[in-house]
Amino acid sequence: MAKSPAYPVPALEKGLDILETLAAADSPQSLAELATRLERSRSELFRMLACLEQRGYLSRDELSGKYALTLKLYALTHAHSPMAKLLGAARRPMQTLTEKIGESCHLSVLERGRLLVVAQQESPARVRVSIEVGGEFDPVTTASGRLLLSGLEDAALEEALGASAAGKALAGRARTTFRAGLVEIGRAGVSTAESETIEGVRDVAVRVGWAGAGGAALAVTRLMKRGTREDESALVKALQVAAEEITRSLGLSKP
Repeated sequence: MAKSPAYPVPALEKGLDILETLAAADSPQSLAELATRLERSRSELFRMLACLEQRGYLSRDELSGKYALTLKLYALTHAHSPMAKLLGAARRPMQTLTEKIGESCHLSVLERGRLLVVAQQESPARVRVSIEVGGEFDPVTTASGRLLLSGLEDAALEEALGASAAGKALAGRARTTFRAGLVEIGRAGVSTAESETIEGVRDVAVRVGWAGAGGAALAVTRLMKRGTREDESALVKALQVAAEEITRSLGLSKP
C-alpha cells in the first residue's frame, strides 16, 4: 500500500488504493481479494467500489462479481497529448532562461531514431544562434542526442544506434568508447560538446524529466568568443534550474 500523505484524506486514499491495485493486477479482482490485498474490511471497500463503478472507472462482471478497470483513466490521460503538455510546461522556463543568460535555448526529444527539435526560445541578443523547430539531427553526433541516448536501457539504445547513420558506423573499440562516454554523461546529467558541423559553436544540454525513452533535452547552442574558453558552470546551473522547473510542471518525480 502507498505511503500515507502528510495530510491524510482517507476516502481519497482508499479510492486510489483500489485503482492502483487493479492496475497492477493481471486479472479482475473480487471484493474479497481486494480486501485481502489492501488489508481492509469488505464493508470498508464496498461503497467505494460502488462509487467508482457508478462513475465509470470500474466495471463489475455480472457472473463472477469481480472488478476491473475500464478505459476511462486511459481516456483522461490522453485527453491532452504529452507533447502539448511538454511545450506548455517549457514555455515560461525557457523564456526566463534566455532572459537570464542572454542565449537562445531549444528543447529536443528522440523520435524514431532521430533528435527532433520541438521548441526554441530566441535570445534577446542581436547576435545569436537559432535552431529551427522541426529540425532533425543524428543523436549520436549531438550533445542533446547523446544525453538522451545515455538514459536508454541496452535494448532501446541498440535500437537507436541501429537507426542512426553515425551509430551504425561505430564498431569495435569506437563503439565501446562511445558507450562508456554515454555512461559518464548519464552520471553527470549534462552533455557538452563543440559542434561537429559548425566551427566556433558549442552545445550544452541537460535532461528534462528522468532517464528513459520519454525524456527531453534542454540545450543552449552558443557562439564561442575568439581566443577564450569561458567557465560554463553558471550556464549549466541556469539550465538545470529551468529543466527542474519544467519537470515539476509536468508532474514528474524522480523514481
